[in-house]
Amino acid sequence: MVEEDETSGASPGRAFRRLSELVADGGVVVLSGAGLSTESGIPDYRGETGRARRAEPMTYQAFVGGAAARRRYWARSHLGWRHVARAAPNAGHRAVAELQDRGLIDGIITQNVDGLHQAAGAREVIELHGSLDRVMCLGCARRTSREELDRRLRAANPGWHAQVTRINPDGDAVLPDDQVESFRIVDCLDCGGLLKPDVIFFGENVPRPRVQDCFDLTERARTLLVLGSSLTVMSGFRFVRHATKSAVPVVIVNRGPTRGDDHAVVTLDAALGVTLTALLADLGRAR
Repeated sequence: MVEEDETSGASPGRAFRRLSELVADGGVVVLSGAGLSTESGIPDYRGETGRARRAEPMTYQAFVGGAAARRRYWARSHLGWRHVARAAPNAGHRAVAELQDRGLIDGIITQNVDGLHQAAGAREVIELHGSLDRVMCLGCARRTSREELDRRLRAANPGWHAQVTRINPDGDAVLPDDQVESFRIVDCLDCGGLLKPDVIFFGENVPRPRVQDCFDLTERARTLLVLGSSLTVMSGFRFVRHATKSAVPVVIVNRGPTRGDDHAVVTLDAALGVTLTALLADLGRAR
């Protein structure tokens, strides 16, 4: 645990002022989670929108272990992905991109797979868990666009319609079982191998070089700014712990408590879009 400064656990006003001071110094590395995208209409697993659902995410072992699981995933994702693809960056994403343009953010690590940081204009984003916009073959490792797969799935399922009852995180639409069973999946055009979204499923490891890049970026930071993540999963929480070991101050802006609160010098329980927009205005006045 880092030594707390005078704003750890402080009032929202004092916490915001300390947040602004640290960001104004530059050298910020952002670690973003699903809470940053909920204002774009994309639900999360554990935050404000996640508490009302009992979503069971697909695991890597289930996906590769049976055709029924793959059919269930692709039928649901075929419809749910469109919801993610239509989502637009919100004020929080735009504020992060603007802070990067101002030279205050040195790097962005996102646990999200929606591509909204880049859509808002952010550059050189490390997609820790991959992106739903890409598809990879587990046989030959060829990567293709999700749009191409969408065209192939539409062609393989003419006249297929399903009633979406709910959208879960990561583009997972809840469908009746009988409609899932009639869905046809397709394989790699090059080798006939299994196709998988280019995202990290639960039970799957993030590639080690990608993890090391995130560790290196965190270690060089002046501040690690966590935005919209409960840090429940070790995949993101490890960078908070690494920042602490490297004497890099951690600031957390999130709705509700997080696993990393004890490591933070500043915590702010607040909506991301409003807070980051206010941060931009405050920094503008300070310039």
